Formats: sequence, structure tokens, C-alpha cells
Amino acid sequence: MTRNLVLGMALLGSLCLATAEAAELSLLDAMSTARNQAREVTAAQAQAEAGAARLKQAKGYRMPQVRFQEIWMTTNTPAEVFALQLNQKTFSFDDFVMSDPNNPDWFENATSRFELMLPIYMGGGLSGRIDQAKLGAEAAEIRTSWAADSAALAAAEAYIRLAQVRENLVLLERSLETVDAHVNIARAYVDQGMLVRSELLMAEVERSRIQDLFQQAQGQAKVAEANLSFRLGADPSTSWELSRLPDPQPIAEGIDPWLVTAETRADLEAARRMLSAAELEVRVQRSALLPKIGLQAKYDFYDQNPFGTGAHSGSVAAMASIDIFSGNRHRAAKAAAEADLEAGRQQLEQFEDGIRLGVKDAYETAISARQRYDTAMAAQQAATEAERITEERFKKGVVKMIDLLDASTARQEAETRQLVAAAEAYLATLELAVRSGRQPESVIPTPSTTTSSRTES
Repeated sequence: MTRNLVLGMALLGSLCLATAEAAELSLLDAMSTARNQAREVTAAQAQAEAGAARLKQAKGYRMPQVRFQEIWMTTNTPAEVFALQLNQKTFSFDDFVMSDPNNPDWFENATSRFELMLPIYMGGGLSGRIDQAKLGAEAAEIRTSWAADSAALAAAEAYIRLAQVRENLVLLERSLETVDAHVNIARAYVDQGMLVRSELLMAEVERSRIQDLFQQAQGQAKVAEANLSFRLGADPSTSWELSRLPDPQPIAEGIDPWLVTAETRADLEAARRMLSAAELEVRVQRSALLPKIGLQAKYDFYDQNPFGTGAHSGSVAAMASIDIFSGNRHRAAKAAAEADLEAGRQQLEQFEDGIRLGVKDAYETAISARQRYDTAMAAQQAATEAERITEERFKKGVVKMIDLLDASTARQEAETRQLVAAAEAYLATLELAVRSGRQPESVIPTPSTTTSSRTES
């Protein structure tokens, strides 16, 4: 008993010190932190930024493309020498007739070229790519919302698991104190000759069992605490002081409202955007079979030295082209896009069916978890009362030590089941919310207290 009192005082002192140095944190705060700092969320945000950049890139192809080139060459090809002399405006007819045009000397030329390209009609392929990029950007943005909900759910699960194992530690410590009291009573009865020593030994065995469970729960608490830090993107050495969670609330709605909101679930909306992009791919591939029309304008500066401006000239050209035969590459690409589209439709329908099935499963699980919680609460209250009655009867010598130990074990197991049932009821409701396309925060009951904190170890 003295050992447990010292342990309890040390634990209380460390918790007080932690609270004095800690910053407030609640379950909702933990979920909000995960929404902002979880790696899956920041990764999804980066992907959304990439999608927006790709949309901007696709739109850029509609704009005039302006390019500058500097080209230097030396040649003694007769036709090129003749043309370059004309371009540089250095051609002399007298020199031409006095020399051998078929065997000119080496001639140097530098061309500084400004070129403008403007697509006028690309068969619908360019607009299709832009629309695809827009759908991709929207899908990436929607997936950010889904990642945030998933991160909040994971943080809530870590928070609740830590609260569960912490509460279990308190219950086990209380059980250890109770068994210590039983051992002391049994020892006194043995000294007085009122009890055989074997019953004292059974009490000591039970104390060892509770001690093992307590030590195991301590290890589980460390792991659960590290998991919460991981989910919140905090330092692994961070220790957390959690508030007591309110009792789980019953599921007030039938299944239909949950199925309705599931139809607009974020990941489902993102999948629909990607299916629309697959539909556009058919149009894009079909555009390869249509004519292409563009405008080209260029202005050149010619000189014997790079970047010189000795002479200049320009040209404007309108161009139209169509692929007459390309080995059926374009038709095959269009057929592949159509097949991919059909596959995407089938996968989306399967995804929608899977979501509805998942909502039904989550709903039944949540209802069942709440029922198990109510049953566990009733069992825990009954086990506590049974232990109290058995202890009184033991002190009067009506029952044996084994009966008292059995009652204590039953009470400890009932308390553990109640803790597990409460956690499972919470988590099942949160899972139901996320599967139904709702934010998990929407199903969290308002706690009576919100005093939570953390300290850096």
C-alpha cells in the first residue's frame, strides 16, 4: 500500500508539472492540428498546387509562342552562299560574274531570329487538354479535403486510444491497490488462524497478475503517446495530458441520411472528375485526325558576326496540315482512349457500390458498438456491486478468498471491457462519418471540459 501511495504521489507530481508547462489541447484541437500538419495533408496540398500549375501550363499553349534563336554557320555550298549574300545584302553582281559561282569561298553568316507561333485551330485537342488539366486540378483540390478528413480521423483514433490506455492504467492501479488490501487482510487472517495459507498465496498470485497487466499497459501507453505525436507531426518525445472524453452518443439518424451524404464524398467526387478527364481524352485523340491551322511570323537579322544587325528581313506564313496516313497510330490511340473510358466507368460504378456497402457496414458497426457500450456499462456496474457485496461477505467469513478474488477479477475485466467498448463506439461513429462524406468533427459530442495539454519531454 505504501509503495502504491508513493507511486501515485510521484505520478501526480509529474502530471502537475506537465500541466504547468503545457499548452492547451483538446480532441478537436488535435484533429485540427492533423488537418494542417499531417504529412498526407501537406502532400495532398502540394499535389493540388501541381495541378493548378499544370492548368496554367496548358492554358499557356493557347498564347503566342515567341522564341529567339542565334544561328552561326560557315559554308561553301554554292546555293547557300548565294542566298546568304542576298540576306546580308552584300551580293555584288560584278563579283558574281567575275568569280566561279560553282566554287565559292567559305562564307560566314550569323542569323538573329525572332519567331512567333500562334495556334489557330488544333482540331479541339488543345482545348481538350486545357479542360483535362482543369479537371485534374479540381480533383487534386478535392483530394486535399479527403486527405484532411482522413488525417483528422487518424489523429482522433490515436487520441482516443491514448485516452483509453491511460484510463486503463488508472483502473489497473486501483485494482492493484484493492488486491493489496485483500492480501493484507488475508495475511492477517492467516496469522490469526482464520484462513489457510493457500488462500493467501492465491491472493498474491492475483496481485502478480494485475502487476503484469499494469506494466504491459505502461508500455502500451508509451506507444500510444508516440502514435499521437506522429499523427500530429509533433516531436516523438512529446508527452500529452488528455482530458476525459464525454460518454459516446447514440446514433440518432437512420442509415438513409448517411447514404445521401456519401454520394458527394470527396474521393468519389475526385474520381468523377478523373472520369470526365478520360472522356475528354477520346476527344483529344480524335483531334489528331483533324486539320491543324497555325500562324508563323519571323524576323531575321543577318550579319557576319553573331548578334549583328547588318541586314534584316521578315516573313509571315499561315500553315495548314492534316495527317493523311500515320500507320493507324491515331486511330489506335483513339480506340485505346475509348476502352480506357469504359474501364473507368466500370471502376467508378464499382467504387460507388463499394462506398454504399462501406457506409452500411460502418452504420451497423456503429450501432452494434453503441449497444456493446451500453451492455458493458451495465456489466461494469453489476461487477462493481458484486465485488462490494462479496468483500463484505468475506470479512464476515461467509465466502472464501477465492470468491473475493473472482469477484475482483470480474470487476477488473468488466471495467476493461467498458473502456474498450467506449473507445470502439467513438471510433465506429467517427469512421461512419468519414465513410459518409462528413467531417469526423461533426459527430464528436461536446466535452464537459476541454483542459488538455502537452509538454516537451
